[in-house]
Amino acid sequence: MNLYRLLQARREAGKPVRVALIGAGKFGSMFLSQVPHTPGMEVPVIVDLSPDRAKEACRAVGWDDSLIAKTKFTDDGSAATGSNIDCVVEATGNPAVGIKHARQAIKAGKHIVMVNVEADVLAGPLLAEEARSAGVVYSLAYGDQPALTAEIVDWARATGFNVVAAGKGTKYLPIYHDVTPEGVWAHYGLTAQEAKAAGMNPQMFNSFLDGTKSSIEMAAIANATGLDVPSNGLAFPPCGVDDLPHIMRPRQMGGVLEKSGLVEVVSSLERDSRPVFRDLRWGVYAVLEAPNDYAAACFKQYGLKTDSSGRYAAMYKPYHLIGLELNISILSAVLRNEATGQPYEFRGDVAAVAKRPLRAGEMLDGEGGFTVWGKLMPAAESLHEGALPIGLAHKLKLKNDIAHGDVVRWADVEFNDKDDAIATRRLMEKTFGSAA
Repeated sequence: MNLYRLLQARREAGKPVRVALIGAGKFGSMFLSQVPHTPGMEVPVIVDLSPDRAKEACRAVGWDDSLIAKTKFTDDGSAATGSNIDCVVEATGNPAVGIKHARQAIKAGKHIVMVNVEADVLAGPLLAEEARSAGVVYSLAYGDQPALTAEIVDWARATGFNVVAAGKGTKYLPIYHDVTPEGVWAHYGLTAQEAKAAGMNPQMFNSFLDGTKSSIEMAAIANATGLDVPSNGLAFPPCGVDDLPHIMRPRQMGGVLEKSGLVEVVSSLERDSRPVFRDLRWGVYAVLEAPNDYAAACFKQYGLKTDSSGRYAAMYKPYHLIGLELNISILSAVLRNEATGQPYEFRGDVAAVAKRPLRAGEMLDGEGGFTVWGKLMPAAESLHEGALPIGLAHKLKLKNDIAHGDVVRWADVEFNDKDDAIATRRLMEKTFGSAA
């Protein structure tokens, strides 16, 4: 709660916090919109595949010509690790590229804020360990749901509560797992023309819908907090904020969880498509268990919604502001040398699952595509089954037929084990697999 004062001290000393942004898409643009209103922080370098597009994004979010003129726009990722940079923000969304950029930043002695959750789930425990060894911070991105959930979990544990469940809300129905980019916009209430005019990428938005993004984010939370993942993947129970303590508790207590201490996503839709009352579609939550009768009595005295026993209560944040909140991660890393969440363990993994019957010779098209979606799995089970991570299920050719709903395995695809992303993932499995 002292970040603003620390930032102003840097400004007054003439030593602004200097940030390099890689990827000026939606998340990056939201962050950039806050930069002119954050005295003491500067973004001298923006890296994007299209520097001109990045420059236009800056104009669109309110940068004036003088600020744009002082900024270097480039497609060269190495520019992000210059001597005048304190922190690199990786916001490309490409897992292989994200791993490369994170390692470049760590090697150069720069803090790294990983907006790229796909890369974090693919190899985050290894990258975070490499950063710690180098004396720099590797951090999840505040404003995105994994970091916000990790914050609530940390608050709960630091105050002496047991965390029964934690996660986020989303819009979910079982049929969404098989949706492809071709049919995605109807589920958002848009036409293809409207989405195109708004610059919305159908494959990216489909990953939000088909369960992949939720699985990735819950794996990131599990790896950062030590919470477990459900043994059969996410259940997406319909649940509003008032019912969190009733529904998100162990089955023996009347809830839906197989045990205490899990990540889980709650749906804003009932299974018959009716909207859930007071849903948590845009927010995050943690369900707490009172450690004693006195604490349970305090829950009631101070108005917390509880289950019928009075021992389970929930804390939640109804909204998240994505890149508008990213400054918190940057300033925490640079000014406090602290992460807003980072992976320490390999507890959750996300496996590629066939959306339809797939045939040998077909090419996988990755997260949100036509061929596979990402299912959350316990890391130990994923490794035991040889499951192919969703972050690598892109432009790989199938060697075998895969039935609809089956997990794709390493043995089912042709791959180059010298590929940097694949080699990094294999090293991460070797380093953290025995603990998983």
